[in-house]
Amino acid sequence: MSAIDIGHEIPSLAITVDGDQVRRFAIAAKMPGKRFYSDEVARKEGLKGQIFPGNMSMALLARMIHDWQPKGRIAKLGVTFRGVVYPGDIVCSGFVTDRREIDGEVELECDVILEQDGERRVTGLAVLRLDPRA
Repeated sequence: MSAIDIGHEIPSLAITVDGDQVRRFAIAAKMPGKRFYSDEVARKEGLKGQIFPGNMSMALLARMIHDWQPKGRIAKLGVTFRGVVYPGDIVCSGFVTDRREIDGEVELECDVILEQDGERRVTGLAVLRLDPRA
């Protein structure tokens, strides 16, 4: 646990998500907008194609954190949507910006980023709690 300190980089998650995966996620999450289901509907709404639901972007950031620290508990995940995310290649990354001890747990504050085509589409802050005995 002592090896994780301010500046520590979270191992990135590089993933390709196709339109069918986005559609299935949107259906499972009961997303009301049909722009999540197909390029055709999204284009009718003035978009260049099918888009990610915001909570899917957040889920990928949470997956990156969980892949890094599977025994950790995400206490907070807040994001800002800076651009539209489309099916395709995505890279999630992050780094530790603060570390403190609270109630016997190690709490890490992390900046998290979802990029597509070299642009930061989603940025945020995650708070991760770790039991030092685990």
